[in-house]
Amino acid sequence: MAITAQDVNKLRQMTGAGMMDCKKALQEADGDFDKAVDILRKQGQKVAAKRADNAVSEGTVLINISEDGTNGKLVALACETEPVSNVEDFKNLAQSILDKAVADNIADKDALLAATLADGRPVSEHMIELTGKLGEKLEISAYENVSADKVVPYIHSNGKLGVLVAFAGVNGTDVAELGKDVAMQIAAMKPVALDKDGIDAATIEREIEVGKEQARAEGKPEAMLEKIAQGKLQKFYKDSTLLNQEFVKDSSLTIRQLLEKTSKGLTVTTFKRVAIGG
Repeated sequence: MAITAQDVNKLRQMTGAGMMDCKKALQEADGDFDKAVDILRKQGQKVAAKRADNAVSEGTVLINISEDGTNGKLVALACETEPVSNVEDFKNLAQSILDKAVADNIADKDALLAATLADGRPVSEHMIELTGKLGEKLEISAYENVSADKVVPYIHSNGKLGVLVAFAGVNGTDVAELGKDVAMQIAAMKPVALDKDGIDAATIEREIEVGKEQARAEGKPEAMLEKIAQGKLQKFYKDSTLLNQEFVKDSSLTIRQLLEKTSKGLTVTTFKRVAIGG
């Protein structure tokens, strides 16, 4: 049957796919709109399969904090290139995914991918469909759901880096400004754990071995290597664990001391740092 420009435009409005893709799908479906939509979705699956190994280093990070400030949810939707991350359909999908996570208090990424949006189709299917339209791999690179006495967010100006900081022992203290300072510290200084006991044994062993090799290369006596390596390990703790890091705004205080100075018993119970592309 003849495919009119009005038919093509109608399918384009329904799916957001390109004009030529819509025309080809309608021709293949003999003008049946439902079949044409299915064809376009399958095209999205084919594109997704072809680009499965591609790196996703662009995208957007979105955060929602509950009204009482006790829960924070973070979604990172990643794509391959910056232009795609600025497309309205991409932004809308990211927001829809976050809205669903908030509405259903979704626990983890797998559950989020399986969750259904307003049209009854799962998030994963929406992502495949948009992949077909935009021609790029899409991926939920991270999803975090954090609850605490108070959760404070931070999103970097590039929109690709987000932080959630969970505080305990708040006891009525307004931690908004402090929380932002701590979140920005996490964003900039990239701690790998909250405290020393959060560092796994394999990392500790590796740091000790690296410390020994560095000392050996400097010509230090073998008998001194273990002591020197232990000293370097303590510096690693200071540089790489949040509570032991120097506060970037006042190097006379560690983050632990800053929290205690602000309010006795105030501490951070966990943090999440999510960066798209590194």
